[in-house]
Amino acid sequence: MSSSRPGSVLREPGMPLLVLMTALGFSGFAALMPVAPLWAVHGGAGSVGAGAVNGVLMLFTVLTQMVVPRSLRRFGWTPVLAAGMLLLGVPSAFFALSDALAPVLVLSAVRGMGFGVLTVCGSALVAELVEPARRGQAIGVYGLAIAAPQILFVSGGPWVVENLGYGVIFAIGVLPVVATVPAVLLGRMAEHVPEANEPAPYTALLRPMALLLAVTLAGGALITFMAPMSDSALLSTVALLLLTAAAAIARWRAGGLADRHGAQAYIWPLVLLTVVGMAVVAWAVSDPLDTVAWALLLGATIVGISYGGLQNLTLVIAFEAVRRPHYGAASAVWNIGFDAGTGVGAMVIGLIAGGSSYTTALLVGGAVSLLTVPLAFARPKLR
Repeated sequence: MSSSRPGSVLREPGMPLLVLMTALGFSGFAALMPVAPLWAVHGGAGSVGAGAVNGVLMLFTVLTQMVVPRSLRRFGWTPVLAAGMLLLGVPSAFFALSDALAPVLVLSAVRGMGFGVLTVCGSALVAELVEPARRGQAIGVYGLAIAAPQILFVSGGPWVVENLGYGVIFAIGVLPVVATVPAVLLGRMAEHVPEANEPAPYTALLRPMALLLAVTLAGGALITFMAPMSDSALLSTVALLLLTAAAAIARWRAGGLADRHGAQAYIWPLVLLTVVGMAVVAWAVSDPLDTVAWALLLGATIVGISYGGLQNLTLVIAFEAVRRPHYGAASAVWNIGFDAGTGVGAMVIGLIAGGSSYTTALLVGGAVSLLTVPLAFARPKLR
């Protein structure tokens, strides 16, 4: 779809529209991530009910991601993209009608369907809009459009609720509806994508999916349990800020490096960096009553670098592993790996920590990344 152009990758046709759609969509998604469970608690739900809110959201996200490639082939890009933005944005307006758990869960399920469309189509469009030689840089810019709303709203959502009320967050949650405009324009640009004449080579996508799943297990675990495993709320907040900021910068910068030197050169160092970072954090929280502050901040930053960098690089090698008609399938597999790793990380690390300690659980998380080192060194044949 694209031709080589000098300067910023944002000059590629369609990239400004993709960045706008992504930023609006993820703003609406991120604003409600911490707030929807609070809304359920406001309505009388307990901890299990509150936890189920985002659990249902991610369940329907993954279920939808599985069918997006088929839906694109059957219905086309424009209706699928437009429907995704509406499914993600419209339910947010209805949260204000009830804080009872049942309607909150239903609305979260619908939003999950929209988010599944946004994630799969967004990353697939990066591959469609930008030629392979600049794809890493494009994925980096796309990653910034994802990360900025999350840094702003995931950390700031509860503060907004406390100081401005739930209504402001519900209004921000409707922003994906505005994203329907760039979504339709992007859909029209992508309608020429050729049909696949053969099944997608899913076995070729297992390597990037496994590498991504391992690092998101580690990153997801730190994001989920940073507060309870630290003896200071302020320290936890700073550590999470460093992790997410480092991830955003690394995801952005890794793209340009991959374009110049290839993704392969950076995958194995980042996998090992994950192991080191998790070990440092595990040591920092070994005494529940005396967190080693500098070690926690250092470990969180190290994991953040690998967490963001490998997000970019695994998507690059996923697209390299398939032919153009299968970009949608590659995007779906990558996103499923990301969301599954995040969810499994929270669940597994939580179970291990409950039976032993956070230190043991984090070391197990680092060991999972260590097991993927052979995959990091592998050099599969490109298609």
